[in-house]
Amino acid sequence: MRVAILDSAEIVFAENGFAGARLRDIAELCEVNQALVNYYFQSKQQLFDQVFRRHGFMITEQREKLLDALLAREEQPNVTELVTAYLKPQWDMKYSGPSGEAFVKLQGRLHAEPEEQSIRLRREVYDRSTKRYLQAFCLALPHLRERTVSLRMAFMIGTYLFMLNDLGRVDDLSDNRVSEVGKAEMMDNLVLFLSAGMQAPIGNSTR
Repeated sequence: MRVAILDSAEIVFAENGFAGARLRDIAELCEVNQALVNYYFQSKQQLFDQVFRRHGFMITEQREKLLDALLAREEQPNVTELVTAYLKPQWDMKYSGPSGEAFVKLQGRLHAEPEEQSIRLRREVYDRSTKRYLQAFCLALPHLRERTVSLRMAFMIGTYLFMLNDLGRVDDLSDNRVSEVGKAEMMDNLVLFLSAGMQAPIGNSTR
């Protein structure tokens, strides 16, 4: 029952955000009494945190496994390999089914939530793996300062989060000539674009 409540909450939070979601709606979607939701999770905040942690830590775990595999090789991973490994768990989650798709949407909504809440959850769930990737990127880009690599990784994260959640903007920009972008096409183009950005020549202000 606990898993069923989490699944229903994921959908309701993804559609309405934290502030707009009601425990009553979650209970109705799960076809249980609201008292049972309160029994398992005590509050809406605790339920939201558990929903985010559940799939967020899955992404983190998969990212670390992919990074460990790259680092276990004799040759150092290159930028393209690191970008691919960092992005892949997110895209696998998005295309894993309704629950994964709802989580990706919820993740995008987190940036619109109060800063204290969003920063706390992002730090708890993603900081460890993201900092490990930052270190790996620094090794793969020894000609760049850590400051520059950090900025570019932040740009990378912002770009992929936008594209995960706002594919409709591509339709608008192309006057509906580009639509139905599949997982492989999106991943291939994002990896190429982001890898080039990570490796771009140093500008005058960063020398």
